[in-house]
Amino acid sequence: MTAYIIRRVAFLVPVCIGILFVTFLLQAFIPTDAIEQMYAGRGTSQQTEEAVRIMREKYGYDKPWYERFVIYVGNVLRGDLGVSVRTRRPVWDDLKDRYVNTMILTGASLVVALIIGVGSGMLSAYYKDTIWDVVGQGIGLFGISMPAFFFGVILIMIFAVRLRLVPVLGQGDWRHLILPALCLGLIEAAGLSRITRSGMLDVLNEDYVRTARSKGLREGIVVSRHALRNVLLPVVTLLGLQVGYLLGGAFIIENIFAWHGIGELAVKAIAWRDFTITQGIILISAATYVLINLFVDILYVFLDPRIKYSK
Repeated sequence: MTAYIIRRVAFLVPVCIGILFVTFLLQAFIPTDAIEQMYAGRGTSQQTEEAVRIMREKYGYDKPWYERFVIYVGNVLRGDLGVSVRTRRPVWDDLKDRYVNTMILTGASLVVALIIGVGSGMLSAYYKDTIWDVVGQGIGLFGISMPAFFFGVILIMIFAVRLRLVPVLGQGDWRHLILPALCLGLIEAAGLSRITRSGMLDVLNEDYVRTARSKGLREGIVVSRHALRNVLLPVVTLLGLQVGYLLGGAFIIENIFAWHGIGELAVKAIAWRDFTITQGIILISAATYVLINLFVDILYVFLDPRIKYSK
């Protein structure tokens, strides 16, 4: 098991290098750079041109791309993601609070997706061909077919504008988190519901489940401890993949609900042509996705010890 974990961690090294290289390309091969954007609109006076030259030398923009890549990797390893063209502040200072907000929204959405998706999938499988099965499959069909931006507007109109149960927009206490988390979570619950139902239908007919029932165990223990545990591997795998979808969906939902996360900042950075912030957001999002999937791979070891992790 230890050797498997070490191999998985070692595998991250080329992956991280690839992520760094791809994000560097965003900056290296665009027609302009952050320094020119910083001084854009100030005319073409000799003082401005000299300031641009000095700043380009300071941040290494006058060097070939391969030298700049080495400098970029060194800066990232030190926690330096560059300076924002718009705010003139370090990119990490602009991102850190918003990153926490996005992780809060993503985590709350995962909880909603896990509870509703796994719960509805279990009910659909256990009460196959009943009204509960119809409801569970309806949740799956709804989540697959409903666009996140449209569903968000519907939630705002019903629960915020009509019923006035939660705030409309903005970010404050926990009530502001309900609608965006529900919007993302219900959509991502669709895949979890379908895969849980499929796995439970196979497992409920296995011999060890019938043996557990013949021993007189309560049905709740049979379903949760014996059946559900053997369905967790594909569910956990899908959860790891859904983090990427949630991060991408959060970019849209954050702008709809005025949630101050990196998704909202990314849209503004693109409008500002602030390539440094955009580059930092892509790097942090990709790194988060890779680390979460590493955690999922390690979690396999504890979920199912029967798996052999050969070299």
